[in-house]
Amino acid sequence: MGAEATTVGEHAAQPDDSADWDGDGDPANPLNWPSITKASNLSLLSTMAFITYSPSGLPMFVPGMLIDGSRPLASSMFAPAISRVMDDFHSTDEFMATFSVSVYLIGYGFGPLLFAPLSETYGRVIIYHVTNVLYVVFTVACAVAPSLDSLTGFRFLAGSAGSACLVLGAGSVADMYPRERRGSKMTAFVLGPLMGPVVGMYSLRSTSRVGINMLKTGPIAGAFISQDLKWRWIFWILTIAAGVVTVACLFFLRESYAPVLLARKAAKLRTHADSAPSVAADLKPGAALLNALLRPAKMFFLSTIVLVSVLYMSIIYGYLYLLFTTLTEVYEDTYGFSTGIAGLSFLGLGVGMVFGLGVFGATSDKRMRKKKEEVGEVEPEFHLQALIPAAVCIPVGLVWYGWSAEKKVHWIMPILGTAWVGFAMMGVFFAVQMYLIDCYPLYVASVTAANTVIRSLVGAFLPLAGKPLYTDLGLGWGNTVLAFIALAMVPLPFVFLRYGAWLRTHPRFQIKL
Repeated sequence: MGAEATTVGEHAAQPDDSADWDGDGDPANPLNWPSITKASNLSLLSTMAFITYSPSGLPMFVPGMLIDGSRPLASSMFAPAISRVMDDFHSTDEFMATFSVSVYLIGYGFGPLLFAPLSETYGRVIIYHVTNVLYVVFTVACAVAPSLDSLTGFRFLAGSAGSACLVLGAGSVADMYPRERRGSKMTAFVLGPLMGPVVGMYSLRSTSRVGINMLKTGPIAGAFISQDLKWRWIFWILTIAAGVVTVACLFFLRESYAPVLLARKAAKLRTHADSAPSVAADLKPGAALLNALLRPAKMFFLSTIVLVSVLYMSIIYGYLYLLFTTLTEVYEDTYGFSTGIAGLSFLGLGVGMVFGLGVFGATSDKRMRKKKEEVGEVEPEFHLQALIPAAVCIPVGLVWYGWSAEKKVHWIMPILGTAWVGFAMMGVFFAVQMYLIDCYPLYVASVTAANTVIRSLVGAFLPLAGKPLYTDLGLGWGNTVLAFIALAMVPLPFVFLRYGAWLRTHPRFQIKL
């Protein structure tokens, strides 16, 4: 599949031996499912993503090390209890204190590379069910872990399993909704995990009884559970919540990946019930599986569209975590806030992100429907029009935050600056994600996996440059440098609007997926 991979349409290219839908109104087509069926699928996926992941959060510092601020709810609930965990296991190892929290994120970066391509070979539902059950099993294992080493290992496995729902969710939304209705539904899916850290967060310094000093941040729930109960109850509560959703998924979640549904239909017509359905039906099973597993890497390294879009999004995403390295310090040292109140400064980012998601999600469908009425078929590059105002807002927000903090303007001003950054970041995220979905309708999960892994790596390591940058240049000029870099990237949306269709369709740039 070369050119087919970039063909715009609803599951455009089908396997040669596949059946087809019985007309445009075929009720078996996920695009024609009843609204209640679609809504139940979407709600279950969003709830599971809320439990296992949260795309924004607060950074946690241990002396000399930084844990990624993009902590899943399951990870951020555990963070407040780490001092008690170290006490119970009689450990003073600062590296293990950090690693036992951040290892969940390493699993979150590993899982998409495995589960996304598998879902495009064997279907989404089987991957959802298997990973949901594995997540519950590994979370129980965390609750009963006899040592710090075993706890760390099980958290890695839980993170790997928990990554599937978020990465495959975008594909499921694309499966069930046409392009002109996809924006608002993607917003509904993302809103669940996004609200995790926004609805409850805190920040406080503590010293464990074994002498490990740390700044702890995370949902209020995690703090109260670890305080009033024991830290193992964090995992039992996550197990209960995930278990309920897992059982509901087993009963109500339906397969939505069209190529697999059509392959199953073709298998019935041929009465070869014993042949396993696969998108890559022209390949031997082993070769098809290997091809699927390599697909996210091939898309990133060989597709100009994916490479440039993902790198741009990752750099902007990394800026968010650079802000995390300074916010608490600014509000404690510059404005004299207590540590707990300083943690509320992150609400500017959270509110900006929710507002941005609402604005860009709500307007996407309206603009798409209007454009479709005017010209008929709409090119994927249409989504990048929304990227232009978002790209411009990034440097504005960075300069606003940096200089208002540098000049010690009223405390609300830096928060408003970070709100602009949060708003714009969601605009970039939404536009790029929708663009890639429309460019690769058959391989949404794989392109999302490539996007997630690279973005997570940049978000994890870019903040390491934050301390030297702000120490040498200060908040004002440090953020101005970042703003200039962001400003230099503003022409990218214009370049893709002009040449994106050529890059998608020219034979020179086609890759075999």
